Amino acid sequence: MGVSPGVAFARAITVRWSFPDIPNRTVPAGEQDAEVARLHAAVAATVAQLETLRERTRVRAGPEEAGIFDAQIFMVQDGEFLAGVEGLIRKGNLAAETAYEFCALELRNQWQGSRKSFLRDRLADLNAIQLRTLAHLLGRPTEEAWLGEITEQVVLVVRELSPGLTVQLDREHVVGFVTEEGTRTSHAAILAHSLGIPAVMGVAGALSAIDDGTIVLLDGHAGTVILDPTPDELETARLQNSRRHKLEMQLEGIAGEPAITPDGTSIMLQGNVDLPEEIEPALRHGAQGVGLLRTEFLVTGRATLPNEDEQMEYYRRVGAAFAGEPVVIRTFDLGGDKFPAAFDAPHEANPMLGWRSVRVCLDEPGIFRPQLRAILRAAADREISIMLPMVISLDEVSQARAMLAEEAESLRQAGIRAASDVPMGVMIETPAAVLLADEFARVAAFLSVGSNDLTQYTLAVDRGNARLATRFEPLHPAVVRQLRDVRDAAGRAGIPASVCGEMASDPFSAVLLLGLGYDRLSIGPPAIPLVKWVVRHVPVAAAREAALSAIKATTTTAVKAILRDTLGQYLDLRLVDPTNALPRSTVAASLPRFT
Repeated sequence: MGVSPGVAFARAITVRWSFPDIPNRTVPAGEQDAEVARLHAAVAATVAQLETLRERTRVRAGPEEAGIFDAQIFMVQDGEFLAGVEGLIRKGNLAAETAYEFCALELRNQWQGSRKSFLRDRLADLNAIQLRTLAHLLGRPTEEAWLGEITEQVVLVVRELSPGLTVQLDREHVVGFVTEEGTRTSHAAILAHSLGIPAVMGVAGALSAIDDGTIVLLDGHAGTVILDPTPDELETARLQNSRRHKLEMQLEGIAGEPAITPDGTSIMLQGNVDLPEEIEPALRHGAQGVGLLRTEFLVTGRATLPNEDEQMEYYRRVGAAFAGEPVVIRTFDLGGDKFPAAFDAPHEANPMLGWRSVRVCLDEPGIFRPQLRAILRAAADREISIMLPMVISLDEVSQARAMLAEEAESLRQAGIRAASDVPMGVMIETPAAVLLADEFARVAAFLSVGSNDLTQYTLAVDRGNARLATRFEPLHPAVVRQLRDVRDAAGRAGIPASVCGEMASDPFSAVLLLGLGYDRLSIGPPAIPLVKWVVRHVPVAAAREAALSAIKATTTTAVKAILRDTLGQYLDLRLVDPTNALPRSTVAASLPRFT
């Protein structure tokens, strides 16, 4: 997958690293204190290095990106994890590195087995701090040594790139990189984007396929990697790069302009925010508030649950950052594998259809009520709303509203400053919710379509299954007609309807959503300028005509053709369609594409 745009070509240099072999070593009784002291000295040395990297990142990329290393420092100092290591040292007479490796392996296995992107995104951070700490315990060089001295322009090929290594890449010499592992929202990807280094991640087998010295041409927008490109391919790459540069210039020019169609309809383009470091990019890209503030990072992977004050401070911080603009907080979407470490989560055969999202919140008031109280307090002077995920029945909304009212009254009686009520909307993510859309619209403040899950549950296609990737089609006629039904239900009730799933980021899908009457789209921040560009060029009247045809279409191919024809009347498709990218891929990530 392309994670940082731009085209680069140069000789490849491979970096091969692996976790060190840790001897299963014990120490004599009486030496445990010394081993514990060695452990804490290694942790302190790791923290000192991370603090240096944080400052370097602040200078090179900015304060928000530097915050990535705050998270790593927090992880390496995690009290519960270190207590576990100390316990193995004292009770098992294990050497510090042996005990550390045991605990690290257990945690790494938990995260690697996750089906959710949030934990996989943080795996590189986890690996990086473990490698650093183990290196200090073993007296070996830390990860900086892997890069060696690079004196000419190269494309770096590596299994995984940590944020610490990414920020140390010399842009003059490392013109791009390819990794076997990593995700679009990993910290290394965020840093690569900030540093302007084209990058493609998740290319399985890259290290086997690419030898040192091979000429590599990579496209960080389309996620394409070509080995030993022909002169024609290089020329195509240069042309494509020129077009994208032209597009980027246009997008920069409209960053501060309103999202209004040529025939005068105003569209609210909001940001999806997963992590604190995404706040600044959302603002920079012109987000009109937050349409989907995910809150799972507050609890996932932590040893203890965040208290009410900690949550309130975060929600208040986001509200302040988007002062004057609405912020929609999605309540904890826990479940599947997204549980706090301290939570006794059940094993389920099919967690995506199991105990998750609002079901967990309603069954576990010890988790849900503090979040509701924190939101009420943060909403005292901000335009903040609540959004319930995975709702399938009116009873769930009623129960949540009752809890919210009880907590509002509790705060009032305690004399704590808080909003007396907060608008509560629901996410439409299942066919059941679509069928009940009229009923939900009568009790909710707004409806918001989570297109990823709605597509998954409508088509019975696991969106995380690479083998089924080509069958995961948000523009399937069954999904298109449900989008129409939700929009119509909201319209009949006189409440807003929005889309906050991935499809809102796609320029072709944006035409459909405009035509169906959605005037609020919540998008990953980097895609906001592109969708705004579409909005400012395509009249709603034309989009509506395309949507009417799309609703009648019986195949996904037909829906796509209709949208392509419409968009092509107003914009140069070569600028927005990844199928116009580099002509072939020798090694390439396979993500669903609009073709």
